[in-house]
Amino acid sequence: MFHFTYHTPTTVVFGKGAEEQTGALVKAQGCRKVLIHYGGGSVVRSGLLGRIKAALEAEGVACTELGGVVPNPRLSLVYQGIELARREGVDFILAVGGGSVIDSSKAIAYGLAEEADVWELYDRVRKAKACLPVGVVLTIAAAGSEMSNSSVITKDEGGIKRGYNDDLCRPKFAVMNPELTMTLPPYQTASGCTDILMHTMERYFTPNGTMELTDRIAEGLMRTVMDNAVLLRDDPGNYNARAEIMWAGSLSHNGLTGCGSDGGDWVPHGLEHEMGGMFDVTHGAGLAAIWGSWARYVYRECLDRFISFAINVMGVPGSGTPEDIALAGIEAMEDFYRSIHMPTCFSELGISPTQEQLEKMAHMFHIACGGKKGTAKVLMEADFLNIYQMANH
Repeated sequence: MFHFTYHTPTTVVFGKGAEEQTGALVKAQGCRKVLIHYGGGSVVRSGLLGRIKAALEAEGVACTELGGVVPNPRLSLVYQGIELARREGVDFILAVGGGSVIDSSKAIAYGLAEEADVWELYDRVRKAKACLPVGVVLTIAAAGSEMSNSSVITKDEGGIKRGYNDDLCRPKFAVMNPELTMTLPPYQTASGCTDILMHTMERYFTPNGTMELTDRIAEGLMRTVMDNAVLLRDDPGNYNARAEIMWAGSLSHNGLTGCGSDGGDWVPHGLEHEMGGMFDVTHGAGLAAIWGSWARYVYRECLDRFISFAINVMGVPGSGTPEDIALAGIEAMEDFYRSIHMPTCFSELGISPTQEQLEKMAHMFHIACGGKKGTAKVLMEADFLNIYQMANH
């Protein structure tokens, strides 16, 4: 077991009607004016935006707003948000949406706190010294950004998708009403479940440092997500299943499932970031499409963990050779993805990269990670390309 620091400063307000407390939660932060940041028209059409503005008004909190966040949130909108917030005297950012909205809000909050170009953080040129406070009203269970220290932004020019992690951006509060996720399309719900699973799987598949209690939490979380993902496939209005998934999303990415390990592998996420930057694919679906190829490429160097995953998470019988058990676990995971209509390769994802595009993605990831990445197996540019090629069918 490795030394760890577990830091979770986010206040969670969970349950039906939780969004009604948003005004009081914002007022408690002592702010003067809020930027409400959101995505498309669903927040407006559902009446949620109106309810939140009314809750703020009831507490005497002024606000302005900026919509337009898209999946794989764009740097150009972040710049717009920074300019608007400075002009309006904003001192608190309220994200109303899912991971993309929260990540964009965090980037705006970083940009407001310092004069330098916020992209320098994501481009690894410098580290943040400050960040305006951020709050969240969550509408999509997936990214876990509502309790995490991470955000991912895509630079419009070149489609460069990069993440930045810093505890400064952890939200002050997260309002979670599972009912708000019930109108999501099935594909988006399934993609969200996949993203949640992958946040724990990235931390789980490491040979360096393990802790029995953390492992049991991680395994239980993964089983819970898979069980409830199937329930939601067949019954999208199941409140209890929505609640299980929403809470799992937060716990999967707030650091809990990595306590005592070396921090995790994160190669699948890095590979998907390049896919998202180039092809604008849905994040969870992209992760599903690349995971099996990555797993088959690295499992021999992380065999014990893949065996534990196969037996304790996927229910594979513990008979046969170690390699047979590990491979059966990988196959079972891919069968699960297919059962919730998630892809397991590029053709199922709906993309057909050329060899040149595969090489470009591998090279971009090589640059993004500083030359090598991974704990299950340390991988470099040639390995990234091999995994992309394996998935390209």
